[in-house]
Amino acid sequence: EAQLVESGGGLVQPGGSLRLSCAASGFTFGYSDMSWVRQAPGKGLVWVSTIKWRSDTILYADSVKGRFTISRDNAKNTLYLQMNSLKTEDTGVYYCATADLTYRGQGTQVTVSS
Repeated sequence: EAQLVESGGGLVQPGGSLRLSCAASGFTFGYSDMSWVRQAPGKGLVWVSTIKWRSDTILYADSVKGRFTISRDNAKNTLYLQMNSLKTEDTGVYYCATADLTYRGQGTQVTVSS
């Protein structure tokens, strides 16, 4: 059974940083394109970033470009999202998922507030 477990969320002040992790199991993570998506309170899912399985292609939403960095360690079956210069509008539940959204984790809450 495929499983994605996110961690690393929390409360941070504007301008702060967080690093999210996502541990994958039950499917071929090393050959899967992976994404981070987020959901703000009362809003729908929004795509944040995608990394191809070889890490040779990385894409970001304009809203996070230059502030967030996606990465992966295929040997550890783990996906990461380094988030810097956080803004209040980055608040939401962050989910890791396969790029086709076949599998998605339970999410981790990120709250950016002073």
